[in-house]
Amino acid sequence: MRKFLIVLGIVLVVILGVLTYFRFYYTKSFSPENEVKYEQGDLKISVVYNRPSKKGRVIFGELVPYGIVWRTGANEATTFQTNKDLKFDDKILKAGKYSLFTIPNQEKWTVIFNAESGQWGVGFNGEANRDPAKDVITVEAPSVTMNKEVEQFTIEIENMGGEHELTFIWDKTVVAVPFSIK
Repeated sequence: MRKFLIVLGIVLVVILGVLTYFRFYYTKSFSPENEVKYEQGDLKISVVYNRPSKKGRVIFGELVPYGIVWRTGANEATTFQTNKDLKFDDKILKAGKYSLFTIPNQEKWTVIFNAESGQWGVGFNGEANRDPAKDVITVEAPSVTMNKEVEQFTIEIENMGGEHELTFIWDKTVVAVPFSIK
């Protein structure tokens, strides 16, 4: 009986090791992790996300359906962290760490900052792993079609003439969300 329990324990450890490898290393080889760091004066913003590639697929409307919450990248939920309060439209995002979700549509996107962070991007049901009760603010921004095609999903933060922009770029779509320091 003791030998059986030892063998069973070893088998369980091996299975857990393989599952961990697939979840954290193998899947990230297809959509590598990236961190955007933005600093201006005493403002510090960090966005950590995984960058899926187009690979000849139709992205928005198919791979990423319209009208459905998207984890905004791949693997873990994208995180957005700021050390200062930010103003999106007339809404205030307090300094802190958030999960960042989006609802893509052809003409506009909804950007969602959620108080929970650190979760895997999708649940067992295949939907975004987000508790809507923990949404802090939502903001809408226009979706613009570009002539140029971008292979890998990209998030950028830029200073545009005194105002800042959180930008999402993939395939032929660009969405810029303006914000300012409160």
